[in-house]
Amino acid sequence: MSDLPEKQVKRLTSLIQEAETNLAAAKELLISIIGDDGVAITPKSGQEDVTGKVVEGVFDGQVMIGPDGKNYPVPANYASKSKLLEGDVLKLTIADDGSFIYKQIGPIERKQVVGTLVQHDGAYYVEAGGKEYRILLASVTFFHVKEGDQVTIIVPVDNPDATWAAVEAPL
Repeated sequence: MSDLPEKQVKRLTSLIQEAETNLAAAKELLISIIGDDGVAITPKSGQEDVTGKVVEGVFDGQVMIGPDGKNYPVPANYASKSKLLEGDVLKLTIADDGSFIYKQIGPIERKQVVGTLVQHDGAYYVEAGGKEYRILLASVTFFHVKEGDQVTIIVPVDNPDATWAAVEAPL
């Protein structure tokens, strides 16, 4: 019997996984542009003279949770670039023009660990020290890492139940 059907199945599986990854990246980019609730988000870190509504909250790995329990979408590229961790305190200024300006005001204590990138259930994780930490797709695409690659991640020191990590760099 020929290996042709098996090779075709493997190739189709690979194409489907690649398409799912691209779709997830497109969704993440769209959310970073328009937000979960359709409000345009324009991260402008570094601008202190902007007037508007100020909300402080805690980053949960994907979004900022305000004191009222409302979720505020944090652009994945900003969270990845800033290496935000679960528990970091953020200040969000919703400017008069509707733009969102985030600033990290209370980083939690961090440590670096080395792990291996894995993918399942349509998401990326780094397996380190017997635990899996979820990471943002923006980090995977920025660092051009692939399943099986070794990466250094940043995790919270005082939160053993953390489910998210930030990618420091590939090895």
